[in-house]
Amino acid sequence: MRIRFDEGNEYRLDAIQGAADLYDRNRSDAVALACDDMARLAGVLEDFLSRDDLTRGQQRELADALDRALSLEIDVRQKVEIR
Repeated sequence: MRIRFDEGNEYRLDAIQGAADLYDRNRSDAVALACDDMARLAGVLEDFLSRDDLTRGQQRELADALDRALSLEIDVRQKVEIR
């Protein structure tokens, strides 16, 4: 796989080097680890935000904080059952 660093994509090198520093691995291994971790993290966040013991406001607050910190799009929805 090749990752382009030219034409406005120079920031990618800093991001990849940051992952390498975080994981204390070479850049190729760090990219693979970061991808694996991000997939697991997204699943955990989805489960956490759908917990019944969190208020709607708490869910939104967490989603907003994560949205600002990560490159994720998080949508909090409320399930309504009519009986």
